[in-house]
Amino acid sequence: MAKIKEVKMGIQEQIIESAGQIYNYLNSKGEVSISKMKKDLSLHENFAEMGLGWLSREDKLEYTQKAKSVTVRLR
Repeated sequence: MAKIKEVKMGIQEQIIESAGQIYNYLNSKGEVSISKMKKDLSLHENFAEMGLGWLSREDKLEYTQKAKSVTVRLR
């Protein structure tokens, strides 16, 4: 049972780390498409989406639908 808890903490730490990378990236770049951000950051698996979710939950992001893409920026 303890091993499962360690794995969950590892994943949560990766999500927090991803959120930090995304925050810093947006802080320096401004508004960018989510696809460009994901390409530039090269986050593993679904950690880009999970990091965005983390920051969204904290009300730190603003999203805009533009033609065929979605852009994101810090509030």
